[in-house]
Amino acid sequence: MTVIQLRALGGIGLCQVAVHLSYVSADGHALIDRRLYLGGDWAADDERRTLAGVPDETAFATKPQLAGDMLEAAHNSGIRAARVAADEVYGGRELRARVRTLGYGYAIAVPTSHRVTTPGGGKTKITTLLDQVPKRAWTRLRTGNGTKGERLYDWAMIEVNADDTPPGHPDGHSHVLIRRHRRTGTVSFYRTWHPDPQPISMLVSAVCRRRRVEEDFQQAKGPAHLDTGQVTCWTSWHRWSLMSILAYTLLAVGTLQERQRTHPADTDDDLAMVPVSPRELLTLLRVFALPRPRQDTDPAHALGWSNWRRRHQHRATACHRRWNEITATATT
Repeated sequence: MTVIQLRALGGIGLCQVAVHLSYVSADGHALIDRRLYLGGDWAADDERRTLAGVPDETAFATKPQLAGDMLEAAHNSGIRAARVAADEVYGGRELRARVRTLGYGYAIAVPTSHRVTTPGGGKTKITTLLDQVPKRAWTRLRTGNGTKGERLYDWAMIEVNADDTPPGHPDGHSHVLIRRHRRTGTVSFYRTWHPDPQPISMLVSAVCRRRRVEEDFQQAKGPAHLDTGQVTCWTSWHRWSLMSILAYTLLAVGTLQERQRTHPADTDDDLAMVPVSPRELLTLLRVFALPRPRQDTDPAHALGWSNWRRRHQHRATACHRRWNEITATATT
């Protein structure tokens, strides 16, 4: 299953806000597009636009509108994804309808103020759906692995009427997913739509893949320096962000190829290692493929340190996972 994810990234120091598009599949993930967001006052200031070199044809657009433009560009370039995943900023009806027009399904977070219409009922606030979920309807599902073990949440799915059906399109299957933290009881809500019936496990998987975009930003801002470009003009920002995204994409592809080549053992023995990360790959590339004018690091030494770090990261992750399983068993 492939997922296209949307996220806004802001640079506080330079007052820059951008909307980014990330492509996620079972094999890997990377940023593939971006749009610079101009606030209403900024976009209407002719003097600032002239100084920054903003093209005359660039008008004010909301973040959901920028997201829709990127999705349309991705669709026109031949990218076909199973679903679009996004956070609450992009949960409005206009973008959801545009997503469906492009032929995508979606799993998008919505705020607690969101309103839905259930079959046989009137329009209601989404938080009232909690009262309609029987205790036996909650399903505990794993949403991924962290450094402290498995992430487990309770999930429920409720059918709702689609409010974003484009003209001439079938209604499909529209649901609200409710996620509840098994410790604190904190709940989150997600609107989902798909042309065919989908099990709750597939919808939850689409929602949980949004975490990959967090990894994309951390890696793009770290090794690829996406957030360190000291640029204040339209053209220079687009050049810097493009080069950063390309650099990160090369690292993501190289990481995927290295993982497919090595297949690190998923065991707890002394030789097991975590999979190579883009940051780790960059460290090795600087030693083996990108020599500096004065090379002070012995390649064998650098490779030995890389293996040491990854082995100890594997041990730490395994210990956290075992401890999490013990505590989870003790509390059930």
